[in-house]
Amino acid sequence: MAPIVGDPVARVKARRYEGRNMPRPVPDPAPAGRQADLVEVRKAERRLTLSRGGRVLRVYRVALGFAPVGHKQQEGDGRTPEGAYTIDWRNPRSRFHLSLHVSYPGSADRAQAQAAGVDPGGDIMIHGQPNEHGWLAWWRQRRDWTAGCIAVTNAQMREIWSLVPDGTLIIISP
Repeated sequence: MAPIVGDPVARVKARRYEGRNMPRPVPDPAPAGRQADLVEVRKAERRLTLSRGGRVLRVYRVALGFAPVGHKQQEGDGRTPEGAYTIDWRNPRSRFHLSLHVSYPGSADRAQAQAAGVDPGGDIMIHGQPNEHGWLAWWRQRRDWTAGCIAVTNAQMREIWSLVPDGTLIIISP
């Protein structure tokens, strides 16, 4: 039986396969004069702000690690780190729609983890939604769901990818 036009179940199934195995081109970088020179994340407000020369360029609502209160202490704690880091590399082929790497752990984070006898963790990223499930962002972004990363919608991630060059300072505050 063919699906009825407007059938909500058919629409959901169709969205699951939207763009499957069809990589989208990576966004081009914004002109240098329009790129951010600072990324600020305020965890309590679930807000990521891009700015340049003290002027706000964009503000996004984010989802954080599943246990967001406090600074990341070790691998698997579900916390998003706090402090000053750098966006040091990017991955156009990550398990999540595009990703920008945050330079956690820093030397102080490694020293603290070593003193506690634990692994500090790593692979903290700003990223979009899980591949093939971007259409669920409306639901997923209502709660903190990552393992410590900073998540946005895929459309927002494409914009952030374009506006944030490698080497940009990121400050993550409680």
